[in-house]
Amino acid sequence: MKVIYHEDFDHSYCSDPAAAPGRIEAVVKAIRNRVSFIEAIRANAEDIEAVHTKSHISMVNSEAVYDIAALAAGGAIQAAEIGLQEPCFALIRPPGHHASKGSAWGFCYFNNMAVALEKLKRENRIQRAFVLDIDTELHSK
Repeated sequence: MKVIYHEDFDHSYCSDPAAAPGRIEAVVKAIRNRVSFIEAIRANAEDIEAVHTKSHISMVNSEAVYDIAALAAGGAIQAAEIGLQEPCFALIRPPGHHASKGSAWGFCYFNNMAVALEKLKRENRIQRAFVLDIDTELHSK
């Protein structure tokens, strides 16, 4: 299986504990001898602007996370393109599923999946997609 990854995803880009250093490295270590890694490349501005408002993109820029967020969105595009032909996984950070057209929360900035799917739709490579996002919280009492 191909895995989209970039060493920049190893770095912590915010103070949220879920983005702490070591998380991605642990996954890479566990799978390194079982997969083929492909280096992620940044999404271009056109792909990001197709999904997010200019004010949202400016906000991401102002928080100095545009480069890492664009790299994650680009990795999602790569995985989606490869995934049309064979299994592929995007091992990317920031994750993106808590970002909408004009806002973001958690430690997501661009909606990586939306960027990737919108690009495939614009290129007439897909007509529709089904996205299942499982985001759980464990509570202890």
